[in-house]
Amino acid sequence: MSAQLRAAGALAPLARRVTVRAVRHFHLPLPTGGIQRADGVARALRRPARFPSNGYHNAVIVRNASFARMLPKLVIKFARLPALFGGLMVGGVAWIQYQAIQVSNSAQEMFGNVKDTVGTAASGLWGGAVEIAGQTKRGWENTKEQIELPEWLDKIMKGESGSGEGNNSGGGPEPPKQSKAGAAAVASASAAAYGYDQSSEEDDRTPEEMAKDDHMMYITKMMIEIRNLLQKVGQSNTVTLPSIVVIGSQSSGKSSVLEAIVGHEFLPKGTNMITRRPIELTLVNDPEARTDYAEFPDLGLHRITDFSLVQKNLTELNMSVPDSECVSDDPIHLVIHSPNVPDLSLIDLPGYIQVAGENQPRELKRKISELCDKYIRGPNIILAISAADVDLANSTALQASRRVDPRGERTIGVITKMDLVDPEKGATILADKQYPLRLGYVGVISKLPTSTSLFKRDTGNVLAAISRNEKSYFGSYPSLFGQDAKVNTGTVTLRKKLMQVLEHQMSSKLQITQDAIQRELEETTYQFKVQYNEEPMTAEAYLAASLDDFKHLFHKYASTFGRPQMHELLKEALDQRVLDQLAARYWNKPIPGLMPALPEPDNIADLPKADPKSPYWHLQLDTASSGLTRLGVGRLATTVVANAVQSSIEQLINKSTFAKHPSARQVISEAAATVLADRAYTTSDGIEFSLKPYKYEVDIQPQEWQQGRDHVAGVLKTELEHCQTAMKQLENVVGGRKKMKEVMSFVDKARKGEIVVEGETRNGAGGFSAALLAKGREAVFLRDRADIINMRIMAVKSRQCKSLENKYYCPEIFLDAVATKLTQTAVLFLNVEMLNDFYARFPREVESKLGESMLSGGLERFAREDPRIKRHLDLIKRKELLELVLAKIDGLNRLEGMGRDREERNEGKSGRRGRRGLLF
Repeated sequence: MSAQLRAAGALAPLARRVTVRAVRHFHLPLPTGGIQRADGVARALRRPARFPSNGYHNAVIVRNASFARMLPKLVIKFARLPALFGGLMVGGVAWIQYQAIQVSNSAQEMFGNVKDTVGTAASGLWGGAVEIAGQTKRGWENTKEQIELPEWLDKIMKGESGSGEGNNSGGGPEPPKQSKAGAAAVASASAAAYGYDQSSEEDDRTPEEMAKDDHMMYITKMMIEIRNLLQKVGQSNTVTLPSIVVIGSQSSGKSSVLEAIVGHEFLPKGTNMITRRPIELTLVNDPEARTDYAEFPDLGLHRITDFSLVQKNLTELNMSVPDSECVSDDPIHLVIHSPNVPDLSLIDLPGYIQVAGENQPRELKRKISELCDKYIRGPNIILAISAADVDLANSTALQASRRVDPRGERTIGVITKMDLVDPEKGATILADKQYPLRLGYVGVISKLPTSTSLFKRDTGNVLAAISRNEKSYFGSYPSLFGQDAKVNTGTVTLRKKLMQVLEHQMSSKLQITQDAIQRELEETTYQFKVQYNEEPMTAEAYLAASLDDFKHLFHKYASTFGRPQMHELLKEALDQRVLDQLAARYWNKPIPGLMPALPEPDNIADLPKADPKSPYWHLQLDTASSGLTRLGVGRLATTVVANAVQSSIEQLINKSTFAKHPSARQVISEAAATVLADRAYTTSDGIEFSLKPYKYEVDIQPQEWQQGRDHVAGVLKTELEHCQTAMKQLENVVGGRKKMKEVMSFVDKARKGEIVVEGETRNGAGGFSAALLAKGREAVFLRDRADIINMRIMAVKSRQCKSLENKYYCPEIFLDAVATKLTQTAVLFLNVEMLNDFYARFPREVESKLGESMLSGGLERFAREDPRIKRHLDLIKRKELLELVLAKIDGLNRLEGMGRDREERNEGKSGRRGRRGLLF
């Protein structure tokens, strides 16, 4: 024993150095925990022994005893590992063992009474050592595939040495075995895509085949991404990649086949031709997806995990096509993500019919045929669905595929309902030579009997149930459907075939597509340079430029609209209120016989000669002034200015680039209305408060009186012109001035009592219609009003109205001066409380509201509302998409080149090993 310890102690440092050098030389991804743990144990055992308590004594002895028992078993265990690392690990552990025994000897002399405790706790450290070895082995197995070993080392690691350790009973080398977990991990992607994980079929592929299928899956996924990008390019068929087009009659089981491939019941069901639009279905193999989900990208619907909702949406989208048309070529785009589906691009089309129904258009059969012919043209792959109980000679799907693919190079025949015919007949159909297809036929039973409970909506194990049913049926006839029969059966086989065919077809068209895209890119680059001088353009840049342009217009407007402009607007509004007060208190006269007489002791014509102390005229002026000051000037002023500003904003929008964008125009208008409304009530109340003294007394200065005299004369002249214009319009309506005079004469006589009108009927009176009499009364009113205004204009200009003392003789001047004072006070408050606040807040509010409206794709829609910008963005997007597609194709070409190089190296190694075997 002591001799063994000395030998181990001598070899341990050398073994440890060799281990570290080997790891560094081969760059092995060994777990660092192994060496660190071993070093930690060795350092702990080299420390001076201190025994403060009995429990610590036990712990020290447990470590020593565990290594004493570990060495023989560890040597046997490492004998099964590759010889090189087995020896290295034994040397390393022997060095640790040597250090451990030194401490163990001293500890055993002092504490020999804890022997029984050692055996109980030894398994803990032994398990750690085994874990270290296991991690080392797994790290080496994962790494040896990534590095190219020397031939002698490759033989040692594969157990081809001449030593008898590890050999089987027959004396030959024992081949390396791969655990089931490791095989499942390697083949997980392709196995799940083919359906092995969900079906009862066994995956009998070799590791090389699994790796090749995984490589093919990745290439197919990349090609489908390229195909989707090419669809966005939206050009000729020269830049397209193939899809799988599913055709068949309405009763052929087409929907059941698609649902079996997907693993969910999601297609519309019904008796009255439910599928009316093409369904472009993209299956995405997503290993990270925790649950299957669907997306409608065109509708903005994402992550739909309830496939009954998918079925409902598809039904509604299909039924949106009216019965008068029945079919439409507008496709429905559907994407399904799942870890259990292959990467496929499928197109489901309406089923062929023989005779149109009673409520269907007569040309429906022709429309369906034309729609299918549009999709089954090259380079698309045709999945021709035919029922087994229908003679292939009568298969509508095969007839259609023969028209566009006479040699059957792009057509896969799928025979459904295999359980409805005799097994011999079914086998004959699958091996059919009369209608041969290059890609062959596949027999499936994709719809379970209605009595079974396995085929439930959204259960997730549809494929498993179908696979069991198919295996039960086809397995009952091994001579007809077994491996020796050389026929393809089962949905799992169909999945695998679709993936392989799609990958092959896409790969064959890849170089042609690359050349076409290169030409398209060159043409697009040339157009971009010629039309736009390679000027970049983005939706963000366009929005920023448009906003800057609008802000410039707004700031220019803000510098031109201020207190003078508000004064003019508000004074004009109050001038109309002054005229209303004058009309109500001074101008309106009773019309005898047609309207009740007003209790008016004096007439406006008698005002210049009236008594200066007449209480009637004093009361009239005081009432008119009070009505003017109490009419709600605050709300009127706020409304007038807000409407003017809002109207100006609309004009600014019309001058800016936002005029081409209805949605942005509405946002800006709403932003202006929001800012104005925020200050409207506060401003209105403030104005009313500031005008409160005028409600009790208004002090007019001589200078204000003179200004009012000059101004009101112009207001009266304007009102007179309005009356004259209205009179001319009435004359034109009734048929001329002569006719109007006749009607007005009748109205005047009726007012004076010269003509007695017993009662006016619907037919009128005096030979005039009721409508004509209404126009006549309106004309009389305008004439009288014009006479009064002419009279008051003369009065305002008279010497009597020069002095403020005669204000009761000149109410027009006094009311105008009051309106001016109200306007001046209101404008001061409006400028501070409303206008300045609007100028400060409105630009920020526009930016905020526009930013909110541009979320969720709104920015792109905004930019594309301008046709010029839309063309610019489309050209840039097209150029970027073409460049992206070319980059992805280059990546695929490099990937395929690496795959070919790997296969050539593997073939070369196999050849060298064969020649070496012949030599020895």
